[in-house]
Amino acid sequence: MGRASRFLFRIIRKSVALVYPRPNLEGTENLPKGACVIVGNHAQIHGPIVAELYVPGPHYTWCAGEMMHLKEVPGYAYRDFWSQKPASVRWLFWIASRLIAPVSVCVFTNASCIGVYRDRRAHTTFRETLERLGEGNRIVIFPEEDAPCNHIVSQFQNGFVNVARMHYRRTGQALQFVPMYTAPKLRKVVFGQPVAYDPTRPIEEERERITSAMAEAITALAMALPEHTVVPYRNIPKRDYPRSRPKEEENA
Repeated sequence: MGRASRFLFRIIRKSVALVYPRPNLEGTENLPKGACVIVGNHAQIHGPIVAELYVPGPHYTWCAGEMMHLKEVPGYAYRDFWSQKPASVRWLFWIASRLIAPVSVCVFTNASCIGVYRDRRAHTTFRETLERLGEGNRIVIFPEEDAPCNHIVSQFQNGFVNVARMHYRRTGQALQFVPMYTAPKLRKVVFGQPVAYDPTRPIEEERERITSAMAEAITALAMALPEHTVVPYRNIPKRDYPRSRPKEEENA
């Protein structure tokens, strides 16, 4: 299955690249040379597509580890993608979650991905991440979770910041985190100013500081662009997608 899987993935990747418009990349001068962590808004499927196809330089993307395992895909996909759909049509998405399982495994095991786990396998996530950073790769992370933050992003999980402490202990280098905003409606991806990990501060403080800095920076990048429709983390009806500038600000 290995060779066939890789061949199918190449076909899928090329097909997506043909139909998905190449975005304009802005602020690439903010990307450090070599290893760093790029923190982006998920924008549903758009963030991962941009990460795989268009983020410059050698890089790997954190993805849900469940999407790499045939038996785990259906439960995760239904719960994370489609559980908020109207009750009358959820059965269709229950079926879809099973149909996509083989394709999901093919894509995520062949793409430049690192599986993220929250069970006893969590150590494998950090071990591979540190190895890839040590090779000079960039790591792309989409840390949003299903909890409100503002009209641009959802709340960020903060466990990813632990990578910086581990990387510093291994290399003595302070890892930099770069905010990235994906605006599919504008066909733009914008990179902001990096924020460096401070090894002199407690990791609890650094998790809060860096997570907040990334969320605030991504929001600011969005607000600085021409007014546009934001693709949110949650899989909600398109008519409910927020605008980048609240109405009260537009009327000010």
